[in-house]
Amino acid sequence: MNLTIIKSIRANNFKDRAIIQKIANMWEEASSILKNHNEVTYGLYYDYESDYKGDYTLSVAIESSDNESPIKIPETSKYKIFEVDTLDEYGILNTWKEIWEREEKRDLERAYSFDFEKYYPNGQIEIHIAIK
Repeated sequence: MNLTIIKSIRANNFKDRAIIQKIANMWEEASSILKNHNEVTYGLYYDYESDYKGDYTLSVAIESSDNESPIKIPETSKYKIFEVDTLDEYGILNTWKEIWEREEKRDLERAYSFDFEKYYPNGQIEIHIAIK
């Protein structure tokens, strides 16, 4: 899969006190570019410093047919897919908490390559976690 980056930030879920505002600002800035985009949009997590407690890069991205796209996700990557409850205001955050808890219990062995939230035009959201 080839992705074109719209906007990116460097973040940390536990050390960055303004994390929610940083993410909201990034999506707001990207939405002005995406306003006429009616296809799947991605929240792409990559360039991990360590595990989920370390720094990472988060980007808003769209699929691209351009082979020169800055991000190429290997077709051979394996993913565990988590469905987000979109009726829950905190559905995305709660799904990430579930992912982190499963990792802590050693019920999920993450690869820390490319993870992504996949936002469908119909409102459905999935979180794809790269696994070993």
